[in-house]
Amino acid sequence: MNKKPENIDDIVKNWLDSAEQNYTTMCNLLDSKDYSWALFIGHLVIEKTLKALYVKRLEQHAIFTHDLLRLATKIGVGMTNEQEEWLDKITTFNLNARYDNYKQDFNKLCTKDFTNKWILRIKNLREWLINQL
Repeated sequence: MNKKPENIDDIVKNWLDSAEQNYTTMCNLLDSKDYSWALFIGHLVIEKTLKALYVKRLEQHAIFTHDLLRLATKIGVGMTNEQEEWLDKITTFNLNARYDNYKQDFNKLCTKDFTNKWILRIKNLREWLINQL
């Protein structure tokens, strides 16, 4: 069993501060029409917010994963099927923007409409998660 960290509040704050910085970057990338990177950073916003919630609720260091649905499931947040689908899809933004063999196809997918739809979902998930802290 993992030993409970002594500084849980500090760890949670660090995750949330980093997520907030990423949120600002995501919005700036969206404004500059760098859509694929805005979605990639959006994934980080959700991942770090989930990790803050993980530490807060489970009183353990967050697991090493980029899989948002896995993180949310481990925390035990009550999700709708739609939220589960969103987390699953947003997880793919991490891979698709990061690896060259996926980037070209992902860039084509990231139209203004597609990106705006998913950024709105990221914002909604972020607020929902923050409200659970």
